[in-house]
Amino acid sequence: MECKIHFYVMSLPHSDAVFVKGYPTETTEAFCDGHVSAFAFFGGIPQTILYDNTKIAVARILGDRTRVRTERFTELQSHYLIDGRFGRPARENDKGNVEGMVGFTRRNFMVPPPRFNSFDDLNAHLEQRCLERQGDKLRGHEQTIGNRLISNREALMGLPVAEYEACVHVSTRATSISTVRYRSNDYSVPVTYAHHDVHVRGFVHECHHRLRQ
Repeated sequence: MECKIHFYVMSLPHSDAVFVKGYPTETTEAFCDGHVSAFAFFGGIPQTILYDNTKIAVARILGDRTRVRTERFTELQSHYLIDGRFGRPARENDKGNVEGMVGFTRRNFMVPPPRFNSFDDLNAHLEQRCLERQGDKLRGHEQTIGNRLISNREALMGLPVAEYEACVHVSTRATSISTVRYRSNDYSVPVTYAHHDVHVRGFVHECHHRLRQ
């Protein structure tokens, strides 16, 4: 059965290294999980990241083009100490490197359309393709992408001791039949939760809940 997949792509322009991961939907938790996975893959954190003006990160753009950032994106930046910048709307050349990588991965990793039984299998395949590409030597460079990535890592910030929790936090209330609604889906909770306030943590493929004290 075919399904629509949303891809998170991060590239490091200095080395041309790329990381790609697929998700069932384009959500805040997927956006956050993509960062966690990409930083682990590259072995560090870029000091500055150029973003598209996704609504996941930008709540609104003011008249002077100042971006009002979402609460979750601000939290992500604070955890990793990222200097986040944004491309100008409708100016694709601002994001030329990553736009080029999106096209490259589509043509080289997705043709013919990949067939897998799960997102875990798909993403293991994509990560392997990203690793294999590090053996390539691009035109105009004497070193492979992997060798250039080694020097690239010297400029990356180290990973924090505490891993970022890539999820969305929601406060809600359990129903009389012990269910909790999250993103239009109902989840069963222990019967003792009925009629109680509940704190929900929504991850990409699962959600956790606990009674609010």
